[in-house]
Amino acid sequence: MRFHYIASEPNGRVVEADVEAQGPAEVLEWMAAQGLRPVSLKALGGVEAKGWRSIIGGQSITVEDKVFLTKCLALMLKVGTDLFRAIDILIADFDKPAVKSLLIEVRDALGKGQPFYTTFAKYPKYFSSVFVNLIRSGEASGNLERVFEDLSGSLEKEQKLRSRVRSALVYPIILVCLAIVIIFGLVIFALPRIASSFANTGAPIPTFSKVVFAIGLFLGKYAILIILLFVALIVGGWYFFRKMEVGRRLVTRAADKLPVINNVIHRMALQRFASTFASLLKSGMPIIESLEICADAVGSTELKEALLRISREGIAKGLTVGEAFRKEPFFPRVVVNLIAISEKAGHLENILETLAEFYEGEIDSAVSILVSLLEPALLVVIGLIVGLIALSIIVPVYQMVGNIGG
Repeated sequence: MRFHYIASEPNGRVVEADVEAQGPAEVLEWMAAQGLRPVSLKALGGVEAKGWRSIIGGQSITVEDKVFLTKCLALMLKVGTDLFRAIDILIADFDKPAVKSLLIEVRDALGKGQPFYTTFAKYPKYFSSVFVNLIRSGEASGNLERVFEDLSGSLEKEQKLRSRVRSALVYPIILVCLAIVIIFGLVIFALPRIASSFANTGAPIPTFSKVVFAIGLFLGKYAILIILLFVALIVGGWYFFRKMEVGRRLVTRAADKLPVINNVIHRMALQRFASTFASLLKSGMPIIESLEICADAVGSTELKEALLRISREGIAKGLTVGEAFRKEPFFPRVVVNLIAISEKAGHLENILETLAEFYEGEIDSAVSILVSLLEPALLVVIGLIVGLIALSIIVPVYQMVGNIGG
């Protein structure tokens, strides 16, 4: 593919030319090696790449990418490498076009005198407000090295916690999927044939079996339509409950009413709060601003509202941190007491880190309990459905055998 680029040289002179490349990422990499700063990039086939942001928009920057990025920056700054040189090294080392393009944009922004955090702030899909504000705070205090160390540690913990939760839920999810496939196979394909066979015999069939056979015949007749409808419901439900605010609120309210699940969600929210609040305070950010940022990162509407009340109606009006937290029933008494004591001792961020580690263990325990309850419940439900279908077939067979024997 042929591309036309406009770029500025290190001396400020603007140049433009055509170049052959596999894609925009390869052109950007070549330009970086030549010391050129991209101004525009256009595919001569008619597809325009409006800078490197279009590349980022088409790919995903994962947690693993962010861990590697922050860890490398922390290490390079620690050994005395300046920020420009560190970014140049990462641009050369990163193979992923999305991350490479982001780093090129970061370097270009720094070259124009813009703050380091501004580039990350342009991509809230990948970099949370906590991530951006920690970098902003570290840049203002001249302590970026420590901020990157804290960020890499926090991201690693978050990644491990999510992995543990997901791995614990793998078996129940596989069990549900297999159960759906088996039940669909029985009801849509096997049951209609059996129902037709009994209908052709003309033998009397119990009412219970008639109902099950009628359902089977109906499902068998409209099998394709039902499968398409089922898939549409799954996709639509996923979009509604995952992407739309109303759907997320409904899921949250429903989960809060389920005894074991609400326990897991509550502890996950507390762990995220403690970890995020500790990181923000360690970076030197004021308590009120830290609470405001933390409120958007906890992932719980109830906790978010509680943190905003603590910030705006408590601490902002002269209450101590401990007094403001005591007014909120969301927080366990142990957490409130520890926060109040640590505030007086001047070690609030240390206690919050300890609380975050404590709740990591609590989440593991809560998820284990949830899975131990979920697995037998699913097996019972599957057994009841399969048993119902089996009985609807076995009872008429026994009646027919009895009539023949009589």
